This record gives sequence, structure tokens and C-alpha cells, in this order.
Amino acid sequence: MIQFANLRKFASFGLLLLASACSSLPLRAKHDLIGMPRSDLIACAGVPDNVATLPDGEVLQWRQDQQVQGPLTLKGPFSLELDLSGHGTCHFVARIRNGLVIQVEYTGPSNTFLGKYAACTSLINACLHNNK
Repeated sequence: MIQFANLRKFASFGLLLLASACSSLPLRAKHDLIGMPRSDLIACAGVPDNVATLPDGEVLQWRQDQQVQGPLTLKGPFSLELDLSGHGTCHFVARIRNGLVIQVEYTGPSNTFLGKYAACTSLINACLHNNK
């Protein structure tokens, strides 16, 4: 019985660690992508879904509109299903001036079980790995 309690604590700690890692990537991107050239941003994030030209630069937006689901869904007999996770979408917005990223923001209902911006992770993941 003691081993089961230790296993539960270890699993809880692992889920907490995973949740903090997934939700921290988009927050890290708000700082780490500043100064990235526009061409590098498009190379890692893909072609933006929307582009708005402004007098002092432009705004690029990537949309992840398919619901992202957290990892905690319990299924039982007789089609019983309990979903304890949140669902979210994300719009990744980058402001460009003189060909460089000057601001990164996120919009959309992006709350999931893994954190406030976890639904945005897939949009910026490649850019963070290329920007090390």
C-alpha cells in the first residue's frame, strides 16, 4: 500500500511538471522571439493566416482553431466518459517592425488543464527550438 501512495505522489509531481513546462513555453516565447527576423519567424511558424499592414510595420497572426484538449479524460464502461481537462484554441500574434519581431501576444480561449496558454504551444514550439 505504501508503494501505491509513493507512485501516486510521483505521478502527481510528473503531471505538475508537465503542466508547468507546457504552459511556460508560450510565456518564454513572448521574450525569446523578440528580435527574430520576420523570415525566420515564418520559416519556423509557417505562413501566417492573417497579415495586417500598419504605418509602422505589420502584424502577423497564426490561428490554431481546432480545440486542444488537456490530457485527463477518464473512460469507463457503458460509454461513460469524464473529462477533467479544459479545451482551448489560440491565435499567435507577432508584431513586426523593420523586419524584426517586436511583440508577441496570444488571443483566444486558450485555457486547458495544462495552463493558460498551453493551447498555443504547438504554434511556437518550432520557433523556440530553432531560436536557442
